[in-house]
Amino acid sequence: MNTKTMAVAVLGLALLGTPAAAAAVAQPAANDHSSHHAIRYASVKACAAADGTRRPCGFWRLALHDGSVQLLKDAQVVALTAKGTSSIYQAAPISVSGDGSKVAYFNRQGRLAIRTLGGGVTVLPKNALPPVAQYNITLVLSDDGRRLAAMQSGGDRRPVRVFDTATGARVGTIPAAENFADFSGDGDEVLTTNDGDEGTFDLGAYTDTGALIDRATPPQLVSANGPHALADDGKTVANLVAGAKPELVLYDMRVEKITSRVKVKLPAGGVHMIDWTGPSQVTLHLEEYRETRPTRMTIVQIDVVSGAVKIRDRYEVLADSYVFAACGG
Repeated sequence: MNTKTMAVAVLGLALLGTPAAAAAVAQPAANDHSSHHAIRYASVKACAAADGTRRPCGFWRLALHDGSVQLLKDAQVVALTAKGTSSIYQAAPISVSGDGSKVAYFNRQGRLAIRTLGGGVTVLPKNALPPVAQYNITLVLSDDGRRLAAMQSGGDRRPVRVFDTATGARVGTIPAAENFADFSGDGDEVLTTNDGDEGTFDLGAYTDTGALIDRATPPQLVSANGPHALADDGKTVANLVAGAKPELVLYDMRVEKITSRVKVKLPAGGVHMIDWTGPSQVTLHLEEYRETRPTRMTIVQIDVVSGAVKIRDRYEVLADSYVFAACGG
């Protein structure tokens, strides 16, 4: 496959606009992880279809930490089928980096693109991914936005492809048998999961180039309580055990042992995502779905040693959202 770098189209913010809906976004709390002008989340509006059901419509919207909303006008909104026709009801994939600096998506020409907020756009080659339905593709940016993983679901599984977002070049592949879980905190490693034989559950750690680092079969306290996050050391996995008395659990893949269980007090919401955001810090995105009100997100930072919890940010997703994609980290 040709993975040579494509030209970088410096489109800047010329493709972005600011709708009146900006006022609907909650003002940010003090945030020491994301810039005031970074992306909080991406959202697409829901419209009524001819049969009365809902469908994605309009443009992808980037809700920023300063309370404004910008339109991502060059992004595909409705996912295309493998034949290039509209799926009508499926939103095209999108991902926001944990630091809110980059967003990855399919552009209107069907090419993978990575935009830097306030900067340019890197467009990947036409053959960066196999010709499959866009709704079977999941995109994940690393916390710092340096790496993009693209994985394919559905019957015809393919290896996960990892790209350099600055050049568009493919840097590695992860075996198709592995389920991509997340990038490590520094983006240099990849965490995978795998449903093994006889009901076992395996964790794997790979370099971003696809070299296996470690594999382990964790105990049920880890395997049954996802999602999971990989630390910069490429071996320490964190997960939350929910319940009346939630615990943050650390598991060492190399020695195959739980090394820490710390009780934490958390705000309301289920774990939407978990990431390592420092040598001794894990960040949780907690999603609180409310049937008659917009979804509320609360982002908390947890000290993995003391269990101390700090609220980093709170916001409500735009009420008319069909789907949304929160920043990681």
